[in-house]
Amino acid sequence: MKGIIILGSSRSDGNTRQVAEYVKDTLELDMIDLNQYHIGYYDYNHDQKDDYISLMRTVVQYDYFIFATPVYWYSMSAVMKTFFDRFSDLVRVHRDLREQLRHKPLGMVCCGASPTLVEGFSNPFVESANYLTMTYLGDAYTWTDNQENFDPQSWKNLDNFINEVKKKLENQA
Repeated sequence: MKGIIILGSSRSDGNTRQVAEYVKDTLELDMIDLNQYHIGYYDYNHDQKDDYISLMRTVVQYDYFIFATPVYWYSMSAVMKTFFDRFSDLVRVHRDLREQLRHKPLGMVCCGASPTLVEGFSNPFVESANYLTMTYLGDAYTWTDNQENFDPQSWKNLDNFINEVKKKLENQA
């Protein structure tokens, strides 16, 4: 199965990128950095002139997806939230793309600055997977100290997540 990690952070070279690179290299994924695309906010008139639909035409070609986001103010990053909001385009207008997402697995990794992740952080990922009839692979939380050094438990969390992803994907094959 061919997978992709979708990085959504305001800093393309920050801590979340390090986490995404680790997951990418370990699972042999391709990567998309959402900062490389112009993705506008959801438009009820569906009159967007941006990169979202062409990007999604690429994304749906993959067998599974891992989202990587920092924790910003107890939630996913703004660029990731905008990307998720645009799933509405797939539900309302580009239904062919939504159909191509059905039953595909998705997971999430995130990076913060506290040893504990705020309760419910993964809900938008879990519920989006459910709504789009996708399979949720799980998630991993990583964190750094004030000097941006990763806590050793972070890498254990990532390794556990990666092993779970591998197991779940093997069971689906």
